[in-house]
Amino acid sequence: MPFRFIHTADLHLDSPLRSLALRNRDLAELIGDATRQSFAAIVDLCIDEQVNALIIAGDLYDGDQTSMKTARFLASQMRRLHEAGIATFVIRGNHDALSRITQELIMPPSVTVFGGRSQTVNISHDNLALSFHGLSFAKPHAPESLLEKYHRPTSDAVNIGIMHTSLAGAAGHDLYAPCKVSDLHDWGFDYWALGHVHARAQHEGKHTVIMPGMPQGRDINENGEKTVTLVTIHDDRSLTVEERATSIAQFERIPVDLSSAVSWREAAEVIEQNLGAARDGTGSTHLVGRIQLKGTTPLSWQLLRDQDLLQAEIEQRAESLGRTWIEKIELSTAAPSSTATGLNADPVLELGELMHNDIIKQHSVREAVRDLVKELRDDLPPEARNFSGDSEAQFEALIDQLLSDGSNDILARLKSEASEIN
Repeated sequence: MPFRFIHTADLHLDSPLRSLALRNRDLAELIGDATRQSFAAIVDLCIDEQVNALIIAGDLYDGDQTSMKTARFLASQMRRLHEAGIATFVIRGNHDALSRITQELIMPPSVTVFGGRSQTVNISHDNLALSFHGLSFAKPHAPESLLEKYHRPTSDAVNIGIMHTSLAGAAGHDLYAPCKVSDLHDWGFDYWALGHVHARAQHEGKHTVIMPGMPQGRDINENGEKTVTLVTIHDDRSLTVEERATSIAQFERIPVDLSSAVSWREAAEVIEQNLGAARDGTGSTHLVGRIQLKGTTPLSWQLLRDQDLLQAEIEQRAESLGRTWIEKIELSTAAPSSTATGLNADPVLELGELMHNDIIKQHSVREAVRDLVKELRDDLPPEARNFSGDSEAQFEALIDQLLSDGSNDILARLKSEASEIN
């Protein structure tokens, strides 16, 4: 009889969502609870699929937090697995190493939490012998490879390794327990259950090496439908790998070309059509969309000037679609040039050219803006200061953006009131 397990990682329960909370409290509440709902969905899937085990390859938590609500929730989910006869294998990742709950929560006897030294758990299932190898982060940082600390494969058994690692490195992720994929294949385990990198990947080779990605995205940079990996080990020791959807809320970037829109109503209708198409293509319960407006339209200045009104209009239309949310609206539209429209020179546009080509490039103007940003940053608590970037180059790019956006905002407010809302 086959042995089946689900492999997941990086749930990040209780992950802070400060940026969402500032814009939309209801949306922040939805996303904040989505990680819990996603884990409950994983437990439901384990029970429905009648799997034998659940593997969590690190970062079940999100750091140094002491939420007893999370502790009670997690205990109840683990109890459901235990009562269903499903074993759970957990390693601690870099975020778990900070969590007090990780150290204090009492798990059912069916749950194995691997410690800071390599451990092997041997089980038998009908005619299959299986060995689960795991090693947890004892500290938040692991700058060196952990591979050599793992036991070698158990002979005459199906060997499953559980590791939290950045592999050779991934964009947006710090280097943790780095190792080469080729070294994992050469180690001889039949399956490597990895965690840490939030995008799913199956690394081809003589064995099966899978980074499952996170089961629930938390922001627009973790967009797309999220899944867990369902693995079946057959009696002949061959493996079948499948994906199962788990995300409750799905982040998506939604590009909208407004080149055909000449009235406010037309613009709203084009946006709604694109939003509806994205909703139809979303597999998760909720769609959280970032609307990216582009194209050349005479509405460009009005859209920029009346962003709050546009946000309210699109949020209302999203609500009518059902389970659809607007995370943000990005404006990259352009106004038709005077040459293209056959109009006489526009004094406001001439002023705009002067501002962009001369005024904002003046050293004194730039220094004044830099001083204001630095003053604001220094007045904020340390955890909120990363809005200005992590390097001098990122800080200067922010100044460029502020100068450009500020100039455009001034121009939008100076434009004639002739293009009022239709």
